[in-house]
Amino acid sequence: QVQLVESGGGLVQPGGSLRLSCAASGSISRIYSMGWYRQAPGKQRELVAARVSGGTTNYSDSVRGRFTISGDSAKNTVSLQMSSLKPEDTAVYYCNAVVWLSSQPYWGQGTQVTVSS
Repeated sequence: QVQLVESGGGLVQPGGSLRLSCAASGSISRIYSMGWYRQAPGKQRELVAARVSGGTTNYSDSVRGRFTISGDSAKNTVSLQMSSLKPEDTAVYYCNAVVWLSSQPYWGQGTQVTVSS
């Protein structure tokens, strides 16, 4: 079992910055990748960024160049540094973890990010 806890969400002005963090606990030695997804009301949940063990990263086209994902394998954490935020970035952001030999990913409870003037 893996537990994920997000932090860092809040209200920011357009063009502002925000940093999200996710801490994993439980069977952390089996985690293959961690990342961030987001879901706006009435929309499908979408990938924001992900980081695979070894350092490989993936970004959504809509955030590439503005968001940066980083991780600390020793501490089993992953962070998302968001800059140049737009109102379209408003969503609930969820931490995600994929575990070796598991058919289902793990999810955090989500943290709200609101970008508004």
